[in-house]
Amino acid sequence: MFKNRRRYYGWFLSVFLIIFVSVSSITFAQKVDEKMKNAGQYYRNDVYDKAINIYEQLIKSGYEGKSLFYNLGNSYYRVGKVGYAILNYEKALKISPNDEDVKHNLAFARLSTVDRIQPLPEFFLFQWWETLLASYTVNGWTYLTYLIYIILLSLFVGYFFVQTISQQKFILFSGLTVLIILALSVSLLIVKVNRETTQHSGVVITQSVTVKNSPDQKSSDAFVIHEGLKIKLEDKLDQWIKIRLADGKVGWVENDSVEKI
Repeated sequence: MFKNRRRYYGWFLSVFLIIFVSVSSITFAQKVDEKMKNAGQYYRNDVYDKAINIYEQLIKSGYEGKSLFYNLGNSYYRVGKVGYAILNYEKALKISPNDEDVKHNLAFARLSTVDRIQPLPEFFLFQWWETLLASYTVNGWTYLTYLIYIILLSLFVGYFFVQTISQQKFILFSGLTVLIILALSVSLLIVKVNRETTQHSGVVITQSVTVKNSPDQKSSDAFVIHEGLKIKLEDKLDQWIKIRLADGKVGWVENDSVEKI
């Protein structure tokens, strides 16, 4: 009887937790939707500071989304903070790499930046690879890989059910093609995951930054960069971050001058 009570209480607790989490999620989603509408109203009325405040509060509460970062980028651009605008457009693009509105506004905001860094030339195959890699997020490549895998399994099963040799040959060649595509998709997924976990980018958020040759305020100056420039974040030491520009230049800046995407 005691065991039955424990099972009953365990079942009751599980059901209670499921209901509590579900209700909390719905309530949170409703609050997010309400705050997004309020921020949008402030934006339409040109009260950009209040819109920014609401969007930033949502981010601090743990909410992330393409629309949130996109709208926050628009708000920052309206108040003249190009660095923060580009930062949030980049965050939106990270979530939705193929969004044309985000791409357009990001390109427009970059016209207001000072630095014009020419990237190091790349072999066309590497450019093709990078373009393909950036076309989906990690989740996107994961779903695509699963889909291709299911197609391959379907072809494998179908091979044993067709009745003619010509149909078997067609499925065999189709399967080999899908297998090659699956191998490519898996490779891209692995590279994408590795990039997300080991390589990070940031944006300069202060008007101008003097980059140092070493992580020391007394170190010699390397070069100067300006608000809105996208950089690679390579290392960190105390309050200093090692950065790399698209043209290969490296140096150290204080971490309050840049923010991670």
